[in-house]
Amino acid sequence: MDVLSDRWTFLILREAFFGVRRYGQMQRNLGIARNVLADRLRQLVADGMFERVRYRTDPDWYEYRLTERALDLYPVIVGLMRWADRHLATGEDADALELLHRSCGKPAEPYLACSHCHEPLTGRDIDARVRPAGSSPS
Repeated sequence: MDVLSDRWTFLILREAFFGVRRYGQMQRNLGIARNVLADRLRQLVADGMFERVRYRTDPDWYEYRLTERALDLYPVIVGLMRWADRHLATGEDADALELLHRSCGKPAEPYLACSHCHEPLTGRDIDARVRPAGSSPS
């Protein structure tokens, strides 16, 4: 949670999931102070969430690409967005972000489902147990 412990870090990651890779566009979209953005990007690179890749020379300009580690956070980011749309949006006129599936072009409503029976899961549907280290899942 240290990686996501700050509001700006979460918003920077959200921008990256929306396809924003360059410093200037992130700064404009978020209205974040340049020094704060530079610090957060530096930390996200150090944490292995972004890869800093040069896309221009003379002068050197870089973009920030999500790593596999960061891409694994996508379900968490979508879950938090959906939660905010449902519980924090005010009134019927509140905008909600629509996710479109690139393959078919249709609106997508990602959901958490059981990997065995494929039924949707909620917090009421799960029991937890500690699996000893070295043992395989049931």
